[in-house]
Amino acid sequence: MNPVVGLDVSKGESQVQAFLDKGKPYGKSFTVFHTTEELTNLLRFLEEVEKESKVEPTIILESTGDYHIPVIQFLDEQNYLYILVNPLLSYNAKKSSLRKVKTDEIDAFRLCELFYKEDFEPYKKRGIQLLNLRNLTRQHETITGLYVQAKLQFHAIFDQVSPEYKGVFGDTYSKVSLNLLLEFSTSESVLQAGETRLTEKISSLCLSRSERWARDRAKKLLEAAKRNPFKSTLYQSHLISLEMYIQMLLQYQEHLAKLDDQIDALAGEIEEYKIIQSIPGIGEKIAATIISEIGEIERFNHPKKLAAFSGIDPSVHSSGKFTATINRITKRGSSRLRHALYMAVLCGIRGSRNKKLKAFYDKKREEGKPFKVAMIACTNKFVHWIFALLKSKETFLDLA
Repeated sequence: MNPVVGLDVSKGESQVQAFLDKGKPYGKSFTVFHTTEELTNLLRFLEEVEKESKVEPTIILESTGDYHIPVIQFLDEQNYLYILVNPLLSYNAKKSSLRKVKTDEIDAFRLCELFYKEDFEPYKKRGIQLLNLRNLTRQHETITGLYVQAKLQFHAIFDQVSPEYKGVFGDTYSKVSLNLLLEFSTSESVLQAGETRLTEKISSLCLSRSERWARDRAKKLLEAAKRNPFKSTLYQSHLISLEMYIQMLLQYQEHLAKLDDQIDALAGEIEEYKIIQSIPGIGEKIAATIISEIGEIERFNHPKKLAAFSGIDPSVHSSGKFTATINRITKRGSSRLRHALYMAVLCGIRGSRNKKLKAFYDKKREEGKPFKVAMIACTNKFVHWIFALLKSKETFLDLA
């Protein structure tokens, strides 16, 4: 016999269905909540199926974001073999039925049927370090997105209140600039403060700069305030919003700085990170994202599988005597990995930081390939390099 237990996982609970063998369901499906007591009942059921079939059952379930994590942690503790199915596969399997029925019981039943149709491999666990690094890089990406949105909204309001402020500091969003605006947010407050007080404030905010530099910034700020035609009395609501956005921007900067330190500390302990960073044009954050999204290279036995996981493999459309010649990339894999690889290629080409990659890009362009087609070809080449480097445990210079 070849027993299997299908789990249709949802938030806080799972629907359970067992098969003793192909076409031989065992009992009725039931619901298990993701609590210690309920998962213990699931363990008893697995032991019951094993006793009935004389073989330890395999568990099959969908990857459902974070909902399945308590279940697989429990299965790991009990040393059970489980298969984590890509939702695309299970979705296509569900569409094979003539009747259009969608219930948790049927989903669990069809997962068991899918087990006997496909040749699945057991789920390969990822290392704790790489999982932690992946979580940190994803948090960094999320907070960066929020930070960018806050900057845009701040800029839209600030341009209405003080359009002349641009140019006082090299970076309007630096800590010195934002903290100064937090105290002197209007032209009137700047003019009342005067050059001496502004110089003292700027000097206290930026200890690494000279007093002369602080005085120059103070003079520019006073000139900008004098040229500003808008009065703060007309923009009271804007000033309240500005203060809120300034505080948000400072908090985001603080969070991002902490995440940067944590990512650098964790990535520095991973050998694969140093290998990826040896490729010219790859920065610290891009290297950390690439290695954390790829995980263990042992999960892939061919560079084309890594390309497919990245979603940059070409789609194929052929029917009868027709074969499509214009095929887009599948975009079926990790979107974060795909974006990081694209940015790495872009950084390598710009300024010819990666001469081998730039030569390959120029060759494709000379062949008449459009920019995006040449970029995807370079990304594919890049993936093959990464696969070879991680497999051989060599740096880019050693491989070259």
